[in-house]
Amino acid sequence: MVMVLLDFDRTIIDDDSDSWVISEMGLTEVFNELRSSMPWTSLMNRMMEELHSKGISINTIAHCLHSAFLHPNILSAIQSAHSLGCDLRIISDANFFSIQTILEHHNLLGCFSQINTNPAFVDDKGCLCITPFHDSTTLPPHACHLCPPNMCKGLVIDQIRGSLGESKTRFIYVGDGMGDYCPTLKLEGGDFVMPRKNYPLWNKICSDPKLVHAEVHDWSSGEEFENILLNLVNKLAT
Repeated sequence: MVMVLLDFDRTIIDDDSDSWVISEMGLTEVFNELRSSMPWTSLMNRMMEELHSKGISINTIAHCLHSAFLHPNILSAIQSAHSLGCDLRIISDANFFSIQTILEHHNLLGCFSQINTNPAFVDDKGCLCITPFHDSTTLPPHACHLCPPNMCKGLVIDQIRGSLGESKTRFIYVGDGMGDYCPTLKLEGGDFVMPRKNYPLWNKICSDPKLVHAEVHDWSSGEEFENILLNLVNKLAT
């Protein structure tokens, strides 16, 4: 089986979904005031409270997310990998509401068997609440020094491997940020990693390539994303 694990922000979409909402909804000033004093997930939850206090509805937030750019070649690559029988999963430090909203808008939600991200729900007042992926009541929530407290993507990879039993699965991991380095180190020989060129993950891999056991294929554009991903899928299938 071929499993494709994808980050979301600046990988599937070309923007950061959190930053997109902050900018488009006019929250930049209050965000900047609080940025240094709160963990990111708590800060985004606070931003949702701010929007709710201004009377901005969930539907308005969703409409804002619909305008985040998703390259047509990335969309078709995901559809093609799914149709070829790949198991596609998301591992993202965004939040479930943003990811689900954008994927539904592009008719991609059904391509993914699992979305690993920070939970989000609407409370009884109609406010969107965002909580950490890892239990914040446990200190530390995980033992990884490479990852932020709210989410260790490498731990997610370990859990996925553990759930597969004896079945032989080859992984293709696609990402861009520093949070994608830990899961990249979990990949084995025979796996592939696709870092976005000139982004933090690519820079980190280039700084000491021998630490990465997977074969590295960098990409810059939506066209390269599609060509490389589908070539790797076909290579593993044969």
